[in-house]
Amino acid sequence: MKPAKRRSVRSRSKTTSPLRPTSSTHVDPAHVRAALKGGQSDLGHKTTLASTDTHQPVAEPSPASHAPTMPGKTRTASSRPWYRIWQRKSNTRQQAQAAATKAKRPRLPRLIRWLLLPLTNRYLRYLILFAGLAGLAFLVYILRDLPSPRRLTSKDNYAVSTQIFDRNGVLLYEIFADEHRIPIELKDLPPHVYQASIAIEDQHFYSHFGFDIAGIIRAAIGNLQGNRLEGGSTITQQLVKNALLTRERTWQRKAKEGVLAVLTEIIYSKEQILEMYLNYIPYGGTSVGIEAAAQRYFDKSAKDLTLAEAALLAGLPQAPSRYSPFGSNPAEAKARQAEVLRRMVEDKYITPLEAENAKAEVLKFALSKTDIEAPHFVFYVRDLLYEKYGVETVEKGGLRVKTTLDISLQQAAQASLSAEVSSLERYNISNGSALIVKPPTGEILAMIGSRDYFDAEHDGQVNVTLAERQPGSSIKPLMYATAFQEKLLNPGSVLLDIPTCFSVAGQKPYCPKNYDGSFRGPVSIRFSLGNSLNIPAVKGLRIIGLETFINQARKLGITSWVDPSRYGLSLTLGGGEVKMIDMAQAFSVLANQGVKVPLTPILEIDDYQGNVLEKVDIEQRRRDLADLTTYDGETNSGDATRVMDRAPAYLTAHIMQDNKAREAAFGPRSKLVIPNQVVSAKTGTTNDLKDNWTVGFTPEVLVITWVGNNDGTPMNPYLVSGITGAAPIFNDIMSYVLKDQEPVLPEKPGDVLSGMVCAHGMPPRAGESCQANGPELYWKASQPSRSNQVTKEVWIKPDTGLPPAVGESAEGLVLQTKTLYQDPVTEQYCVDCARPVDEQGKIQYERNVVESSYRTESADSAQDSANQ
Repeated sequence: MKPAKRRSVRSRSKTTSPLRPTSSTHVDPAHVRAALKGGQSDLGHKTTLASTDTHQPVAEPSPASHAPTMPGKTRTASSRPWYRIWQRKSNTRQQAQAAATKAKRPRLPRLIRWLLLPLTNRYLRYLILFAGLAGLAFLVYILRDLPSPRRLTSKDNYAVSTQIFDRNGVLLYEIFADEHRIPIELKDLPPHVYQASIAIEDQHFYSHFGFDIAGIIRAAIGNLQGNRLEGGSTITQQLVKNALLTRERTWQRKAKEGVLAVLTEIIYSKEQILEMYLNYIPYGGTSVGIEAAAQRYFDKSAKDLTLAEAALLAGLPQAPSRYSPFGSNPAEAKARQAEVLRRMVEDKYITPLEAENAKAEVLKFALSKTDIEAPHFVFYVRDLLYEKYGVETVEKGGLRVKTTLDISLQQAAQASLSAEVSSLERYNISNGSALIVKPPTGEILAMIGSRDYFDAEHDGQVNVTLAERQPGSSIKPLMYATAFQEKLLNPGSVLLDIPTCFSVAGQKPYCPKNYDGSFRGPVSIRFSLGNSLNIPAVKGLRIIGLETFINQARKLGITSWVDPSRYGLSLTLGGGEVKMIDMAQAFSVLANQGVKVPLTPILEIDDYQGNVLEKVDIEQRRRDLADLTTYDGETNSGDATRVMDRAPAYLTAHIMQDNKAREAAFGPRSKLVIPNQVVSAKTGTTNDLKDNWTVGFTPEVLVITWVGNNDGTPMNPYLVSGITGAAPIFNDIMSYVLKDQEPVLPEKPGDVLSGMVCAHGMPPRAGESCQANGPELYWKASQPSRSNQVTKEVWIKPDTGLPPAVGESAEGLVLQTKTLYQDPVTEQYCVDCARPVDEQGKIQYERNVVESSYRTESADSAQDSANQ
């Protein structure tokens, strides 16, 4: 066996540090201080090593060395030179490996580095934290008192109904504040019912989280572009707005709405939200929810609604008063229905063919006859209230509205009109309308919009008093009044009722005819207006000018003639559509001798606590009218405004009340005559027999009536004048109104005189010799028209019996004494010349052409005066 290798054992006493005392070693403090001065670190953490290699310089102490050394004692391995060299190489290798690893690591994109910046930059972290806390505090502030979404079925607002009364306190209609709601489950509804609401109200309902960012942006862009104002509210937002919030337009309310919408989406499923929406959203009036709406409008359950019916109801929530089929303009409801169907096609809920079939479907509405009086009138008033006070106030604010309507007069007029229209069915007349007003105060005493409001077959819901229809010849008095106002014509001015064509640049000549096809030669304005002759009326409009007439008509109250370029000379024959209520306003000006008192259906509005919100002082209006009638030069007094001089208005009304002036066409005992009364009246029938009017007035009351068909189909050709159409209704109503009343004569202005007048309508001027006619009324401030009459010798063509035209050369002329007339647009007309006749013995009149460049001397003079 090999002998055991001897091991060298180092004594522990030789390696014990003098700074670490043991039980057998005593450490002198002086010795410790000496050791520290010799290079040892605090308690052995730093040491100075002496090199044993005579060829190497003394190395600096290594920070890695923790073992203290004492002179003469054994050193640790870390204090040796070879260890330090190895450590440097090791560190170099580690650094190279780290650099290589870093080089291999992919560099993050700049966007990600920017996004991670809040995590790497502590200052930015603090800033974001501060902003978050501030935003949270601000959100807590604006969302204070936020209601719980779980209260969606509760009722938070206290509502009071609005009541509409007639002038004597009779309740006409009540807008209920109580909500008529019948809950229904979504699963019981056919898909097209709720699909229609989703398509028109919230296209992205199934994909958003409470509010639709795209919808908000789209609505904002549309509003900025000037399109119809619209919102970007989702179905969820509308639900929480109606159920939990007020309808105030503030950013705090919108913020609450957004938060509640998100919370609602978290708490409830989409089907639950849609079901609550369909059970809560208002559909107009007291109907809340799709079931109540279906029963109100169609008298059926929502589960039985057709596609056409569902589309109409889906369009109501955005503006129930505007789109209601029971409102003043049912066409709005039909247009909204078409828009809903179009959106359903776009969203693939239905096919285009289904949409077209739905639009063509005739809807049968369920109309209640027991809870409303004078429906056309009360809905007219309701719409005015909505416009002024808003839907919220009208439906929940408890307004008490005292109107101008006399319900007893309304019922009597309605009965008269309905009976007369029934008797005219053989003339293909299905509808009629009437309006009764008081010109001095503007009060609307009765408004009958149709024969029967509840007659859905003949569109009875349409209020014809507010619809635009052609007035026929009933517009002529306004044209002649304008001619008198412009001092271009007078009641005694002569116009030639002869075949006349008016040249219009770029168009065929316009050749009007009288309703009976005859010609009457020289006629006065009084005769022409009284017998409703067309050719003199067109000449009158040509004399004053189209724009002059339109501007004056606007002052009188006609609102529908907006663009003069749409009209021509036929405007004086009824070629421009007007509203009956505007006609009543305009003729009230004639009754008031040139003063316009605005028509009003409302006398007073209070709240349910008795506070007066607005009031019309009827007696003050009468005083204002008296002031403007008494004092010249005044143009305004309170609500009254002078829009025409007294004399032109009086002269026009005087012609309209002259029964002898219209005897040739209507006879001495026509329906325009009210026994023992003085009434100004005029009829009007359009050439196509689609509209038939009569308007008449005294200084205290005005009645205007209409018959025809809402769909525009013509009446029977045998109905050729207002005498057999609207006039009997007018006569019946006016007789009822004036029963047992003393006749009221209009007060003649001081500057309206009477005397013998020449063909130009004024008394003979100094040195003038004329064949005077009359006596006739004339305005002292007016000017003679260009009409003239003369008897003299003229050259006559033997073959025609007529004088040659101006500039015409002819042979064999014969000198004869003839009576010649001239009016402002016709240079010469031989009234007693022998004209040829046809085989039927009908006189063959020469044709007169008025060039488009024609201007009267009077018009030129007036323009020159204006320029000066």
